[in-house]
Amino acid sequence: MTKEKKVFNEVLLEAVDEGLLILGESGRKAIYFHLQNSHSLKREDIPEKPEIFVNGLRKIFGLGAQAIERSIVRCLYSKLGLEFIERKDYDFLKYLDAAKNMSEKEG
Repeated sequence: MTKEKKVFNEVLLEAVDEGLLILGESGRKAIYFHLQNSHSLKREDIPEKPEIFVNGLRKIFGLGAQAIERSIVRCLYSKLGLEFIERKDYDFLKYLDAAKNMSEKEG
């Protein structure tokens, strides 16, 4: 794994932690617990399997997952020093790809 990818993954995990805090500390712990038990997804695996993470959130919260996803994405962009521009045609995974690409270009 390249240094840039490792840094991006660490920042993504920090953003996920902070984004999930809109549910409170116990809510965040419950989400991680559920994802590990129902989807075999550990917290540290989220950067490599973001589609499983987002699908798990959507199964738990339905359309409400969008607010959590947006919170995580905003936090990620902020931590990377990137401008967050909301796009109707973007979902969580597209925002992640865009952030990854922009951070690689700047790094």
